Amino acid sequence: MSFFSHLECSVPCGAGPYDPRREQHLCTCGAPLLARYDLKAARAWRRESLAAREPTMWRYREMMPLFDGETPLTLGEGWTPLIHAVRLGRDLGLSRLFVKDESLNPTNSFKARGLAAAVTRAASLGAKTLSVPSAGNAANAMAAYAAAAGIDAQVFMPKDVKVPFIRECELYGANVTLVDGLITDAGRIAAETGKPLGWYDVSTLKEPYRIEGKKTMGYELGEQLAWEFPDWIIYPTGGGTGMVGMWKAFEEMEAIGWKTPGRRPRMVSVQAEHCAPIVRAFDEGKERSELFPDARTIADGLRVPKAIGDFLVLRAVRESRGTALAVSDADMVRGMRDLGAIEGISAAPEGGAALHAARMLADRGAIKRDDTVVVFNTGGALKYLDVLSMSNAEC
Repeated sequence: MSFFSHLECSVPCGAGPYDPRREQHLCTCGAPLLARYDLKAARAWRRESLAAREPTMWRYREMMPLFDGETPLTLGEGWTPLIHAVRLGRDLGLSRLFVKDESLNPTNSFKARGLAAAVTRAASLGAKTLSVPSAGNAANAMAAYAAAAGIDAQVFMPKDVKVPFIRECELYGANVTLVDGLITDAGRIAAETGKPLGWYDVSTLKEPYRIEGKKTMGYELGEQLAWEFPDWIIYPTGGGTGMVGMWKAFEEMEAIGWKTPGRRPRMVSVQAEHCAPIVRAFDEGKERSELFPDARTIADGLRVPKAIGDFLVLRAVRESRGTALAVSDADMVRGMRDLGAIEGISAAPEGGAALHAARMLADRGAIKRDDTVVVFNTGGALKYLDVLSMSNAEC
């Protein structure tokens, strides 16, 4: 059965609740909407029931945006490996360093989780055309799931996006529009084009369901670590749905009795030094970020100068007693090389950034030797092979 019940404002502002059987995007106040569940009834759901289930994120379907009788749209996303990185851990002075390798998802990144959930819900609501602004991986994932659902896909990306991202969208039959500027500009043009045509917008946090796919990373960590949650989660942050989703998962698991209340992982938000709005807002003690000027980085997924859900990311970081760190492009590439050469993991620059942040915290003594640390590699290296040939000066 499903415990999915309603949508509510993330602020909250007093509006709502909202009916998820109708198309919903943002609250009337402009804030993101969050999916909510009957947590009291869900206490009857036992985590032991997971043992015989399929190795995808839909093993947690009771706490996913599905109604009874609905079938999820899936390409096998989720249940990615949690690798005990023994050799890298020895190099960093950490005995329990793990890498959650999201590159093994369909379309080679963690974006598959969020878009599987979003497209599943959009299809059930009768959407005919999906629209997304993207720096790359989200576009690939949306295009693939739209193809599987038989729905038209409209993708808007910065014109300097790497060619493999464009070609993969075209492979799945999506229409690609390249725009001048950054992902924020792509989002503006996508909205201006699609709204009068009735396109269903699956932009980050401008619909409620990508978070629900991403939150399954938190459920998986619990299950893969025998329900002993890590001390630290180190996560590369662009739009922030992964961070927000996992924090939501911990809240839900505590409410239904799957996790001891109070002891949550410290959340570390990692950004690029030349596009670090969350880091700047954290350091300045602000609740929201400001548009980061002249945003640039080799990590396309981190080139987000202003995220609509920034306040939710900052809330998770502060409530967890975590932190926010900026990493140089050169250090991202070093991290990619270390993950590859030492552990055999194909890592995107975002994963390299997360690894370097772990090194920074270990060097400072913030992370202790026997702490359980999970570094997220959010995508694979194959779409980024060009950066491996760059010199430090070019980075």
